[in-house]
Amino acid sequence: MKLPSVLASARDGRSAPATPVENLSDFEVAPHEAEPAFEGASLIHGAALLTPEEDARSARTIERRDNVGAAKTAVVLNFAVIMAAIAYVLFTAPNNLALGGASGLSIVIAGLVPGLPSAVALWGVNLACIVIGSVLTGKRAVAWSVAASLALSAYVSLFSQVMPIVSSITGDLWIDLLCAVVLTAVSAAMAYSVGASTGGTDIIIVALAKRTSLTTGIATLLVNSTSVVGSLLLFDLRTGIYCVIGLLIMTVVVNGVLDGMKQHKVVTVICKQPARVEEFIIRDLQRTATISEAYGAYSGNKVTSIMTVLNPRETLRLEKHIRGLDPTAFITYVNTSQITGRGFRLV
Repeated sequence: MKLPSVLASARDGRSAPATPVENLSDFEVAPHEAEPAFEGASLIHGAALLTPEEDARSARTIERRDNVGAAKTAVVLNFAVIMAAIAYVLFTAPNNLALGGASGLSIVIAGLVPGLPSAVALWGVNLACIVIGSVLTGKRAVAWSVAASLALSAYVSLFSQVMPIVSSITGDLWIDLLCAVVLTAVSAAMAYSVGASTGGTDIIIVALAKRTSLTTGIATLLVNSTSVVGSLLLFDLRTGIYCVIGLLIMTVVVNGVLDGMKQHKVVTVICKQPARVEEFIIRDLQRTATISEAYGAYSGNKVTSIMTVLNPRETLRLEKHIRGLDPTAFITYVNTSQITGRGFRLV
């Protein structure tokens, strides 16, 4: 069997640069003739491999990875707000757990004003945040946060009528704190993952970060500390300490959930049929890769090293494909949650 070393003839009719491979004959292959990639080849020209239809589909896939549509944002944000409202009604407000944000401030304000329901106080805090954020930041910049603020207040009012909880539903403040922290942190992480937030004081945080020299992290700490300090002064010491602990735990949980959502793997492959692996990455996974020539330290033989970045689902598909081609393939995986570049949306 005669094996080629060049995949050429790009879609515009121009020949791709030849890629010499030792002991292989050189000749051109049109895109529709290039599947599967030829055994023994160490490098393929991906632009020449894809048909115009495949290239257009790949471009659409990359666009979806880089940008979250309005419909998806609305659905995810709605679930996040419902989760935050449930945490507020069932666990946070009944125990006076001011864990930061608009909900924490509303609990402190409700404690300062006798007879004021926490749900009503939440409406006031959210409306104040909307006004301040619109003036300092601009309406377009806080559009999703405004929608989330209004939705959160509405859901809290609704759930407060359906589930009028006035004391701990578990009888254990520690369990209530953990439930409140987990639900609130997961809801916040869900919102952040689509480039939005659950509203409230997040609008103030954006305004502070834009209008002052404060970083987003420092602005978040200052705003959330307000409600925590208020709980220490207004309620008993035990509740205040629980609020401090809860805020610290929530920060860790939010970061952990976000890292999990952004989790990708840097995959490096050395195998006997690199061109087939490259073709699978480009054509089936609609990703790309970096190809390097290397040498085995023991054998001294030249090998092709393929490095690509994939999400966990894509990683499993690639591993299954490689094991079917070459059971002796050498594959390494490195976890990463911070990637900048086309096809990897910044959260």
